[in-house]
Amino acid sequence: MQKTLLKYRIDELLGQLSVRDYRKAQLLIPQILNVSSKTFSNYRKIKFDDKQDIPHEKVVLLEKLFALGPGELQNFFYDIEPIKTLGLENQPAPQKIKRKSK
Repeated sequence: MQKTLLKYRIDELLGQLSVRDYRKAQLLIPQILNVSSKTFSNYRKIKFDDKQDIPHEKVVLLEKLFALGPGELQNFFYDIEPIKTLGLENQPAPQKIKRKSK
């Protein structure tokens, strides 16, 4: 059976906590994010291919709560060249940016 790839590492990071801290986190994180516990539960279950996403300000808060750097909460990265190296003159606009799992 293939493991479901989640868009964000929330469950992985919560799993690293002690049982006591995990229980506290389950209560505190939704309050800090100003969302319901059901919404936070939904954030934890977002699959890599889902159109659903967490609002950026909530992702930033989660990264700070888990002491992560920018972009370290997500399980994917964007594969794209920096704008200065693209040679924008006489180039058609790209159709779609490719997203890859980590």
